[in-house]
Amino acid sequence: MVVIPAIDIIGGRAVRLLRGDFDQMTVYGDPADFAKRFASAGARRMHVVDLEGARGGGTPNYKTVCEVIKAFPGEVEIGGGIRDMRTAEKYISAGAARVVIGTAAVRDKPFLRELLREYGARAAVGVDVRGETVALNGWTEDSQAGLFDFCAELKAAGAKTVICTDISRDGAMRGPNLALYEKLVPTGLEIIASGGVASLADLLALARAGVPGAIVGKAYYTGAIDLKEAIGAAECLPNV
Repeated sequence: MVVIPAIDIIGGRAVRLLRGDFDQMTVYGDPADFAKRFASAGARRMHVVDLEGARGGGTPNYKTVCEVIKAFPGEVEIGGGIRDMRTAEKYISAGAARVVIGTAAVRDKPFLRELLREYGARAAVGVDVRGETVALNGWTEDSQAGLFDFCAELKAAGAKTVICTDISRDGAMRGPNLALYEKLVPTGLEIIASGGVASLADLLALARAGVPGAIVGKAYYTGAIDLKEAIGAAECLPNV
């Protein structure tokens, strides 16, 4: 299992929200500084989200994302506001290892197919859910798309990796939705779990469910998880 630390960005600062609520935000500091800390802890992959881009589109924190990419020697995946090829290419050209689309994967299927054709495994889909319904625009809007039918569409389109966030668990520090991920693993997609991871026990439970990767956010910032310890432990966890 791979442990993927996360940085969410608003106004050029690393922040965490509770269940995506911009009114329940904690500011932690300089994203590039956290990128260096993640690298020192042994992280080889990092997940970055421009929350303002996710809500309104575009790349309002592009400069900060570039600083993060330069500060982190491993792979940086970036999501939030990527809704056309020009924006995806902008991030890839800046050194991002992977771009993550969410809203556009639901609303713009030609773009989804073009992105997957052009970038293959360097493109992932972020699927954020309330219950089993896919949410859009930085979690401010629910779509009509059901999670499992949507995942089947993504696989048919050529997607390899899905980063699935249970919105109800995000930032809540009450464990991941194991039942949800257990149902997603048989889809054949690489499922990255996001939302709720609060302990090493949570990572072990996800590994036992067959989940190959998990994003760690608030648990790192609050000190509930020691990232170096978690990465070392997770590398010894086979998916069973």
